[in-house]
Amino acid sequence: MSDFVKPSHVFLDNPATTVDEALEFLSDKAVELGIADDRAAVLDAFRAREREGTTGMMEGFAIPHAKSDAINEAAVMVVKFAGDVAWDSMDDKPIRVAIALCVPGGEAGTTHLKLLSKVAVMLMDEGFRNRTIASADAAAIADDINAGLDD
Repeated sequence: MSDFVKPSHVFLDNPATTVDEALEFLSDKAVELGIADDRAAVLDAFRAREREGTTGMMEGFAIPHAKSDAINEAAVMVVKFAGDVAWDSMDDKPIRVAIALCVPGGEAGTTHLKLLSKVAVMLMDEGFRNRTIASADAAAIADDINAGLDD
């Protein structure tokens, strides 16, 4: 998985201020990048997951995820927001970074759960969180996440 997250899948200074704006942006990018072929279906999958319970974690990070037949390949996208995003989170702090998972609907749960587990482990690492928040380098963020996915 060492090149699973591409620098082209890392977006900096996104102007979203709400969860819905963030999810709409992610759905648009999933189609633009060829990860998915139906924006509405991907957006519906992201929203359905949020209705099950927030994907806002702690310390300014969220892990939105979508599983849909409209998704052609498993992918991770990263969005750093220009400011705070109002997103329910475990620590009631606003979100600054979303690490989004896109998984084809036909996948058995393994890809989805492996990615989610590895990203959650990364988010427990204060160094990872600090580097990601501080970085303005899409390639460096992608490399850092890829290293975590390889562990």
